[in-house]
Amino acid sequence: MLRTIDLRDSDPADYRTVLPRAELDVEAAVEVVRPICADVAARGADALLELSERFDHVRPPSLRVPAETLQAALAELAPELREAFEVAIDRRTRVSEAERGPLLTDVELAPGAVVSQRRVPVDRVGLYVPGGLAPLSSSVIHNVIPAAVAGVGSIAVSSPPQREFGGLPHPSVLAVCALLGVEEVYAVGGAQAIAMFALGVDGLCPRVDMVTGPGNVYVTAAKRLLRGQVGIDAEAGPTEIAVLADDSADPRLVAADLVSQAEHGPTSGSVLVTDAPALAEQVAGELETQVAATKHAERVRTALTGRQSATVLVRDLEQGLAVVDAYAAEHLEVQTRDATAVAARVRNAGAVFVGAWSPVSLGDYCAGSTHVLPTAGCACHSSGLHVGSFLRSVNVVHYDRDALQQVARQVEVFADAEDLPAHGAAVTARFPR
Repeated sequence: MLRTIDLRDSDPADYRTVLPRAELDVEAAVEVVRPICADVAARGADALLELSERFDHVRPPSLRVPAETLQAALAELAPELREAFEVAIDRRTRVSEAERGPLLTDVELAPGAVVSQRRVPVDRVGLYVPGGLAPLSSSVIHNVIPAAVAGVGSIAVSSPPQREFGGLPHPSVLAVCALLGVEEVYAVGGAQAIAMFALGVDGLCPRVDMVTGPGNVYVTAAKRLLRGQVGIDAEAGPTEIAVLADDSADPRLVAADLVSQAEHGPTSGSVLVTDAPALAEQVAGELETQVAATKHAERVRTALTGRQSATVLVRDLEQGLAVVDAYAAEHLEVQTRDATAVAARVRNAGAVFVGAWSPVSLGDYCAGSTHVLPTAGCACHSSGLHVGSFLRSVNVVHYDRDALQQVARQVEVFADAEDLPAHGAAVTARFPR
């Protein structure tokens, strides 16, 4: 089912040129969403309602979800599901509180010369929760909690209206919002939701300072188009998993984990990197069995047979580590002997899952880690969504007279070297000769 890329006798200068990856034409999608965003800017709520009918095939009874509807969704939540939500909320909150760190740091460079770093939360954020193939109530948790712990004062959530729920977002999404105390919730999906947040809609939704949350290519395109008018977390692509495994791995578990991420959609990427050809063959057999038995077999099979998925054969774990670092997976599992030591050598991954008892699906829900992670190889330069994503660093510079005089000549010399003499004069003016 997975195609094979054999690198055992190959050392390409850049592994990224030979590794599988989903193709996502965001630029083409930008041209599709440009008139949508312009329509929202021009006509506001009327445009949102018409776009909901066009794309979600339902006209929401209210673009903003009433408070009593949120509470009703919570009251109707199945007890076992509520318990699962509460465990996930507790664990993500505890990790987020550890992420926060000090909000003020002072560095005294000399007597009377202090530079402080003040970390200030974003004032208002809009959090997008997808509602396409799966109602990702877990994304409410993984977006809202770090924002709240960071101290964001105004949090709004938007999720697509669902025809089967009378034009409201999925009840689980609403219930988690109620559990987390989020009262500003909108039944708006897709690019138009990003436009609503970024541009604001009079009488409905004040503009936000930052938009976060995953979505389809049109959501990503709207983020790209409106970036600069609003801050964004990242341009999310299709989800992906890489598993680095040796012959000690259980093929049944490896296959189950590859299937779990393929379940997200037909463009999801599942990649096995192994130095054990026998394991690869066993995983292939397990995939045939498990895919046939899973609920969403068609989309899983499409994902696993797509160009974005493969088994990559390597000579040894050293080459395997080089390959997974080049791939920079959103999710990386390490199922090898001494998995802890091997995982510690990984440099590029959104999140690393160590050993057979740490599957990616644990991280999707209640590991306590973030599940809003960099995709498409961006883990080599970007981090997942965390408390720091919602905090801005502001330097506060406080020098007294003596401290400024100590470096006055250096400022003058620097300014002259850059042919900006007025810069130097702004310092020397304070010390008339």
